[in-house]
Amino acid sequence: MIRAPRLWVTRPRQDAEVLAAALHAAGIDALIEPLLCIDFIDGPPVDLGGIQAVLATSANGVRALAHRTTERNVALLAVGDATARTARQAGFAHVESASGDVSALADLVLRRLMPTAGGLLHVAATDVAGDLESELVKHGYRYRRDVLYTARVATILPTSVQDALARRTLDGVAVFSPRTARTLVTLFKAHDAAANARHLVCFCLSAAVEGAVAELPWRAVVTADRPTQAALIAAIQTAGRG
Repeated sequence: MIRAPRLWVTRPRQDAEVLAAALHAAGIDALIEPLLCIDFIDGPPVDLGGIQAVLATSANGVRALAHRTTERNVALLAVGDATARTARQAGFAHVESASGDVSALADLVLRRLMPTAGGLLHVAATDVAGDLESELVKHGYRYRRDVLYTARVATILPTSVQDALARRTLDGVAVFSPRTARTLVTLFKAHDAAANARHLVCFCLSAAVEGAVAELPWRAVVTADRPTQAALIAAIQTAGRG
């Protein structure tokens, strides 16, 4: 029997399960082994006084915000469709997606919001991608970033991944962030597994992710034409038909 293609999904678990379900619907098996673990930071309710909109650059930022406030009527601008969907599922009533990356989110702010209408609250982790603050401040917006969660990186290559590499039952890996990509490279090198990359296709969400995985000798590297989960899934499906 010919087995279905199998991909290692490296996303934090909640996001990984959503991606795995979408892959399964496309006939692709998923091995969920997160390289990032999300921890919400406890604290007082988030101060939304004077804030005209919340900016969310990840689904985890939305989940962390929902953990720290019961307010759901504040406008929320999301970096992408998956983040926007998470916000709606959490009960936020006024959600709009930039359907792209941090630059697209900044462009959405410039189109939709006036600097004089109130401050902007960016809900994020300790590490952020891009420079949303500089882009907005130079246009006169008042920007505040609240760190609501941390993302801990894995320190060992998961045993199930090591076994799959040894048995050649893994066909590729899906990587969504430069930080995850750097962690992946570090763990492959630490476990003398770099050579195993020759048997894998690395599917990257963006050019920044592609650059971060470049040290390993992949069988192929495929990058989504847009930095969205839907675009990456489409790239995976296209590669599978090739």
